[in-house]
Amino acid sequence: METDSLYLRLAAHYRRAILGGVLAPGDRLPSVRSLMQSHHVSLSTAVQACRRLEEEGLVEARPRSGYFVLRPRRPVLAPVREPDVSRTPDPAQYVGIHDRVSAFIARCEAMGSGSNFAMAAPPAEFFPVEALKQAMMRALRRHPEMLCSRVPPQGHPALRSVLARRALEIGVQAHPDEVIVTHGCIEALNLALRAVARPGDTIAVESPTYFGLLQVLESLGMRALEVPTRPQHGMSVDALDLALQAYPDIRAVVTIPNHHNPLGCVMPDAEKARLVALCERRGVALIEDDTYGALGDAGPPPALKAWDTTGNVIYCASMHKTLAPGMRLGWMLGGRWSRRIEMLKFAQTRPNEPLAQAAVADYMGSKSYDRHLARLRVRVRNQREEMADAIARHFPEGTRLNAPSGGMLLWVELPAGTSGTGVFERALRDGVRVAPGAMFSNSDRYDHFLRVSCAEDYTAATARAVRLLADAVAAEVPRTARAAA
Repeated sequence: METDSLYLRLAAHYRRAILGGVLAPGDRLPSVRSLMQSHHVSLSTAVQACRRLEEEGLVEARPRSGYFVLRPRRPVLAPVREPDVSRTPDPAQYVGIHDRVSAFIARCEAMGSGSNFAMAAPPAEFFPVEALKQAMMRALRRHPEMLCSRVPPQGHPALRSVLARRALEIGVQAHPDEVIVTHGCIEALNLALRAVARPGDTIAVESPTYFGLLQVLESLGMRALEVPTRPQHGMSVDALDLALQAYPDIRAVVTIPNHHNPLGCVMPDAEKARLVALCERRGVALIEDDTYGALGDAGPPPALKAWDTTGNVIYCASMHKTLAPGMRLGWMLGGRWSRRIEMLKFAQTRPNEPLAQAAVADYMGSKSYDRHLARLRVRVRNQREEMADAIARHFPEGTRLNAPSGGMLLWVELPAGTSGTGVFERALRDGVRVAPGAMFSNSDRYDHFLRVSCAEDYTAATARAVRLLADAVAAEVPRTARAAA
């Protein structure tokens, strides 16, 4: 039985063809009968897809002639506003972020089922479950003794070798002995921060930034300095330079240069080189979180580590978003702090269990992994574009949005005076979860933002949820703003 999402997928297929110029204005869309035959769908599905494109203003129906492509009338949202990078950042200690995040998670879990635009990770069906199962069975057949043997301290040798080879794709040359396998990227960040700083030290972070990093800093008792981060280009190197001059006690800089969470942006290569050089010149450790880098539409952008010639960059990454969330595998390159990180890893959690590592090494070393990544990138890109189009169509006037070139996150600026926390509360009552901007800073400067995840397939249920979210935004727009509009 065909689901109601099938006609949406068919419509999306031809929407991309129209917006991409494959079908030009004036071209005739394939007939309903041709759609049925080419895509193996029912008459109802073909007609619904055509009507959906017609509703979106992409095609028009001409009597006894079929559907013809119109010049697209897709709404275009203004980009998110740029921050002021001319002022020296003010130091602020992240106090209470644990409580804020815990309350957010508890509220979402209490809601039960519903549409989840807050979870920044694809569902299980996006991953090669069967292939990973087979890889794990092969590993166990070949080396059953690994279940009862001592685990190598830095990780399984085969996985470390594969990760070192894969690092070449992001411009990084690393020996397998330099690779340290961790329990996800969060442990890697913990280890990196503990290696270079102590409780009470100041750490420069992006503003906004991933709330998990804020939790880590609070748990370690470290002070944080928010550095203005540009929605299009990432952390402002000029603003960081000012901060390093004003606060010489800064011990480290933590940044997400590729497909930033929550902004989605990629730092230009020239700025990456400037950032690496600045931190090296100032004697400040640079910690790189590359969790989303592999999800670039055109492949992974170069890592900051590619410009590191002295070991001043600590590289942290994860397979949580791209391959196997249930295995909780991450990895890092510790640079000049490698030996200290190895000691901290052993003292803190001991090595990861070996079976999952052996299975992932088997799969990541094959062409199947490359094919999986290619499919995942296309799928995530399509979902992101569908969601951006829906926000442009349904959110009220004054909404702003950037269009990332990868990843699964959209950073949405709401109309002036609109509370993202208020939108979160309203949407939650309607069964829709979304991450309010206040989660990504300990200040209130991002309360008029939302982070919208595009991790799941865009279905009819997703479309309904977007409209509910848009209604929640509209209800939170101040009366004065509505009157002015």
